[in-house]
Amino acid sequence: MDFDEIIDRRGTHSVKWDMMESIFGVPAETGIAMWVADMDFRPPATAVRAIQQMLQYGIFGYYGDEREYRQAIAWWMQSRHGWGIDPSWIFSTHGLVNGTALCVDTFTESGDGVVLFTPVYHAFDRILKASERRTVECPLAIHDGCYRFDFDAYDAILNGTEKMAILCSPHNPGGRVWTIEELRAVVDFCERHDLILVSDEIHHDLVMPGNQHTVMPLAAPDSVARLIMLTATTKTFNLAGAHIGNVIIADEKMRTAFAKRMMALGISPNSFGMFLLKAVYSPDGAAWVNSLMQYLDENRRLFDGRIQEIKGVVSMPLEATYLAWVSFKETGMTEKEIRRRIEQVAQIAVNHGNTFGLGGEGFHRFNLATPRSILLEALDRLQVAFES
Repeated sequence: MDFDEIIDRRGTHSVKWDMMESIFGVPAETGIAMWVADMDFRPPATAVRAIQQMLQYGIFGYYGDEREYRQAIAWWMQSRHGWGIDPSWIFSTHGLVNGTALCVDTFTESGDGVVLFTPVYHAFDRILKASERRTVECPLAIHDGCYRFDFDAYDAILNGTEKMAILCSPHNPGGRVWTIEELRAVVDFCERHDLILVSDEIHHDLVMPGNQHTVMPLAAPDSVARLIMLTATTKTFNLAGAHIGNVIIADEKMRTAFAKRMMALGISPNSFGMFLLKAVYSPDGAAWVNSLMQYLDENRRLFDGRIQEIKGVVSMPLEATYLAWVSFKETGMTEKEIRRRIEQVAQIAVNHGNTFGLGGEGFHRFNLATPRSILLEALDRLQVAFES
């Protein structure tokens, strides 16, 4: 796989590249898109072959006989994460934003509180607001430059009307790989407050060398009765447009309720995403991910080294994901001025930290999953933009 290949995504209906001018004012022709969390790399060849086979067959009907599809998920979870699952636990949704929304819809009611450990992926809060749930923000603390939980503070925030907590593991945007002890503490917190725990692990394959992610059921095996797992191929293999996600529920009672709600809403799988999943959850897919993470790790190293040459700018250590979380707080500049320099001077589109909730102020999120030459160009521009 040639991750250095430049693929011009402009004019291809790419949200990341074709919407940066209308949203951020970054020029379409000369700007660099480093916001939306998809990669500027081709997916593994096995994914392309799966689509080619569909094209050759030429009929795009409903997907049936899910045994191989489900077994591919089970194989991946066992071989990559050491987690044995029953294929009957798996539900297929239209991506994990949809999967999260279905969990909220099934297991909470209007007015219920849902806990978010902020700053965190902004789609969670959008779902909660649209569904008339109450977002309960439990801000993460920063110790030694990394995010940590503060459960004593969280215990004081909750008032008993909360029904669910959503965990991002690994964390987006901070890039933390939570330790087993931290994951167990999350479960203990949920038990104290009788919360269903939704563990969004969409980035669990994208772990930097030297770090080890633990899936929640292995960290806290006694949590099954309150745990819902969310996983997907889409971030791992750059298949976001396929809109396919796995909601995995071991508890029979919760599984029955979720199945009923999916039926009531008429949710059925996307056959393109299902064929792609079966192709990439494979030895070929595993080899591709291994190569990807070596490339991303070097991008991370280069980014951290260069970004921290800018006075007052600090990149949080990136243990997983390809999303760098960068603090501009010590520059002494206003948020307006920081954005002007990033978007108008450097002409780079990035996610603004305040959209991730409490604790995100003063940060910006940079997508590093791009060819190295583009990354280096972006770094050159940032250094010029902030040199004065």
